Amino acid sequence: MTTHILICDDSVVARKQMARALPPDWDTELHFAEHGKAALAMLRQRAFDLLLLDLNMPELDGFGVLEAIRAEGLEVLTLVVSADIQPRARERVQTLGAMAFIAKPIDTTELTTLLRRYGLYHPGEQQAAIVAASPDASLELCDYLQEVANIAMGRASDLLARLLDVFVRQPVPRVAHIARTELSMAISAADDDGGFSAVCQGFVGAGISGEALLLFSDSGMEEMARLLHHAPSDTSAPDVEVLMDMSSILFGAFLKGLGDQLDVRLGLGQPTVLGRHQPITTLLEHHSNKHEQLLCIEIPYALEQHQIHCNLLVLLTEASVSRLEQNLAYLTE
Repeated sequence: MTTHILICDDSVVARKQMARALPPDWDTELHFAEHGKAALAMLRQRAFDLLLLDLNMPELDGFGVLEAIRAEGLEVLTLVVSADIQPRARERVQTLGAMAFIAKPIDTTELTTLLRRYGLYHPGEQQAAIVAASPDASLELCDYLQEVANIAMGRASDLLARLLDVFVRQPVPRVAHIARTELSMAISAADDDGGFSAVCQGFVGAGISGEALLLFSDSGMEEMARLLHHAPSDTSAPDVEVLMDMSSILFGAFLKGLGDQLDVRLGLGQPTVLGRHQPITTLLEHHSNKHEQLLCIEIPYALEQHQIHCNLLVLLTEASVSRLEQNLAYLTE
C-alpha cells in the first residue's frame, strides 16, 4: 500500500535531502511544500500519512503548522526535521503533537528506525521500489549555502541557549552575493536608528577565507551582561567583555558547524572590536573602499522574552566560491 508523504521545508536542498533519505524500497508518493501555509493548504485538501516538517520557514514556521494541525484536528503523523536543536525547541514540538524530532543533517538510520517504530515502513514487504520524485528546481550556490548556514546556525543557537538558559528565535539565514562597498546598505539591521557595537574575526582554511562580524544592538547590552553574569560596573569594560563572550560563542560554534559540513578545518584569527555605540554604516566604513564581490550570510538573532538583538554576518571572499561549489555539491547527490 502506497504511503502518502508531504515534505515541507523552505530549502530546496533540504527537500531533496529528505526525499533521498527515505528507504529506497518504500512504496511512497511524495508531495512538497515550500512553507507552512502551503503545507496546511495541502493537508486540508487531501489526506497524508506522514508529514516531514521543518521548523524555520517564512510565511508560517513549523511551530505554527503543528498548532494549526492540532486546532483543526488534521490527522497526519508529523516528524519534525530541523536544524533548531535547542532543548526547548524539541520540547515544544513534542508538546504540540509531533511524533518525533530528527536533527539536520538527517540521519537515514535514525529515520528508518522511527518509521519502523511507528509502523509506517516494513522492510522486505514491498513488492517493488518506487523511485521518489524530486522537487523540480535548479540549485545555485546560495541555495546550498543557505541550508549549510541553517545547520551551523542551529548549533550556535543551541550552544547559546544552553549557556544562557534562553530560547533563541531561529530566523531563515539570508545568503546573497553583494559588493563589499554596499555591505552596510545590504544588512537588514542597518535600518535600525539605534547604536551598535561590533567585533570581527577572520578565518581561513583549504581555499576558503573570510570574516565573521557580530553587530550587537546597544539596547540589549545591559541585559546580555546580566545573562552572562557579569558584575555591574560603571566603566565601559563590560561592553567589551560582552562582545567578546558573544563572539566567542557564536563565531566558534557557527564556523565549526560550517567547516564540518564543508569538510574543512577553518583556522580563526584574533577577534577585534571594530567600535562601540555607533551606527552600522560607521562600523562598516572600512569596507567602503574595497572593491570586491562577497558572498554574505546574514543571521539576525533574537532572544525570546528578552530585548536582545544581534546580527551575525559571515563574509566569504570571491576567491572562496569555486571551493565552496566543489564542497557543497555532495549535499544532493
